[in-house]
Amino acid sequence: MEVFILIGSFVLLLLCRVPIALTLIVSSIVTGLYMEIEPSAIIQRMVGGLNSFSLLAIPFFVLAGEIMNEGGISRRLINLSNVIIGKIRGGLGLVNVLASTFFGGISGSAVADTSSVGSVLIPMMKKNGYDSDYAVSVTISSSAQGVMIPPSHNMIIYSTAAGGVSVGALFMGGLLPGLLLGLILMVLTYAIAVKRNYPKGEAVQKKDIPRIIWEGLLGLLTAVIIIGGIISGFFTATESAAIGTLYAFIITFFVYRDIPLMRMGIILKRTFKTLSMVLFLIGASSAFGWLLALTRVPATVSDTLIGISPNNIVTILMIVVILLLLGTIMDMAPLILIATPILLPVAINVGMDPVHFGVLLILCLAIGLVTPPVGTVLFVGSAIGRLSIEKASKGMMPFYAAMIIVLLLVAFIPNITMFLPDILVE
Repeated sequence: MEVFILIGSFVLLLLCRVPIALTLIVSSIVTGLYMEIEPSAIIQRMVGGLNSFSLLAIPFFVLAGEIMNEGGISRRLINLSNVIIGKIRGGLGLVNVLASTFFGGISGSAVADTSSVGSVLIPMMKKNGYDSDYAVSVTISSSAQGVMIPPSHNMIIYSTAAGGVSVGALFMGGLLPGLLLGLILMVLTYAIAVKRNYPKGEAVQKKDIPRIIWEGLLGLLTAVIIIGGIISGFFTATESAAIGTLYAFIITFFVYRDIPLMRMGIILKRTFKTLSMVLFLIGASSAFGWLLALTRVPATVSDTLIGISPNNIVTILMIVVILLLLGTIMDMAPLILIATPILLPVAINVGMDPVHFGVLLILCLAIGLVTPPVGTVLFVGSAIGRLSIEKASKGMMPFYAAMIIVLLLVAFIPNITMFLPDILVE
């Protein structure tokens, strides 16, 4: 009965379109009252879920991304990508993917990537003769790299939900899958461009190339500082995030100088708004996860999935299918917090490393971000491209196939994920 009340109230409130954080809290309190647990104990679990030093990195990562985004980093990364690969056929599509790869190493957010890169490149691609569905599909599919390529605050959320998995190992684990996704998307993007005979990109004037490269590399150095500090062991994830934020502040306001210092107030306001939602959600999920553990839901799910088939491949496929389906109806952060305590024991039981499972989980949910009916990134890209969700989803079909191929490679070839953590992270 406890499980029925907990899960039933959760599903019912979701169907009633109650915000996910409130859904988690109400479900937890109602179940707690039935189990004769004091509401104060549930509140303590919420507060306890936020009492983690690693969570301090999230505000810094969000703030660094907001600063660099506001300061024109997306435009500079687009220019840098154009210098590298923009002259060949379908060059703007390839620039789009490469710019998303670069931007993902700074913002760690697929929505921010689509908003920043897409707002520049989607209208530009349409103006140069690219189909709207192609422009939107390239933008939103490549933005999924933003949650894979470090630094990624979603990795930190998973680390917390998984009981303290190394953030450095997660960052390194997501790097190769993220780059692999970008590479396969570039191949697909070029193939479609050739088939549809899209135009070649315009050559950049030679006198502008040194400045473009310099400005682009200055922005990318933010990610290098964060990742390098963690890998070297010189900084913790939180310390690296703080130093990276300070560097982003200096570069944006004293080197690029595209915006005045007074804009910092607006940047902080947006950062606080994002953090209030993320941290509230983490606290609510902590209470919900505690009740899941009390009612033995993770153990029951684990036994059920393993009992369906003794074959590890079948079990991993079931995990992937469950995550893909959940990703189409719920946003990433709450799903990380809810699904991790349920499915991580199953993954460990079939021999998956927690880092491998974390990267697989986030890749599955990244695909969910571009999949209807609740694909946040799909909605943002469609709005920018002024394209209906139906047409955008149809245009995404070959890109969905490419993303699923990468997903299966990551799921069944652990070395793609574990190679860098094994050699770089102690």
